[in-house]
Amino acid sequence: MIFDTHAHYYDKKFDADRNELLSKMKENGVGYIMNAGCDVETTKRCIALAERYDFLYATAGIHPNHTFDMNDRSLDGIKMLAKHPCVKAIGEIGLDYFHKYTDREVQKEAFARQIALARELHLPFVIHCRDACKDVLDILKSEYKGGGALMHCFSESKETAKILLDMGLTIAIGGTVTFKNNVRTVEAVRYIPMESLVIETDSPYLSPTPHRGERNSSLYIHYVAEKISEIKGLSVEEVIETTTKNAKNFFGIE
Repeated sequence: MIFDTHAHYYDKKFDADRNELLSKMKENGVGYIMNAGCDVETTKRCIALAERYDFLYATAGIHPNHTFDMNDRSLDGIKMLAKHPCVKAIGEIGLDYFHKYTDREVQKEAFARQIALARELHLPFVIHCRDACKDVLDILKSEYKGGGALMHCFSESKETAKILLDMGLTIAIGGTVTFKNNVRTVEAVRYIPMESLVIETDSPYLSPTPHRGERNSSLYIHYVAEKISEIKGLSVEEVIETTTKNAKNFFGIE
């Protein structure tokens, strides 16, 4: 069974058919989905869905684009929610310099504080990094003390992958690896050892080829597994088995 390590099933793009879609997952080989929170309210929705579906889990965190109004109260809210048994990580947290919703220094402070929260709660954390690789790496080098960290939606170079691997991070690959001419991600995947890889969709975003431009869902994650099998010269079954094992170990799921 495939483990989709990153999705957003509370998103309004699923409002019309959320329950119908989720009910199809197991029969289509999707056995585990990590629903990623982006603030207090979406984390609550992740938990509510996890309470309804036994294959759904949740992360609790404040996305960098939502940190403009983060304060002690909202951070305490995340801390409280993170103690729910279905919450398996702090996230998604990090830096996003593509969008201009939040001042960079505010994002940096929020990222560091949430890494500290993960450490306090003995939870791993999930990183969002967009156009901010240098600063993410600098903060990790300063603040990360072990305990588990996952780079979500990795699309950087193999040189960056080496830095992350040397720090002991796990790397998540999504639909962008299937995009035509995406040489950089393909080279990185070729370099990253299988024991450090997991797969994701980031649903409803970043649909893989041949569904690029459509709403994404975990039903499309097999395209990611198939592309990795092609790059690595492994069977699709081996990719699924290894990445699912890696994900379960990372999130502490039996």
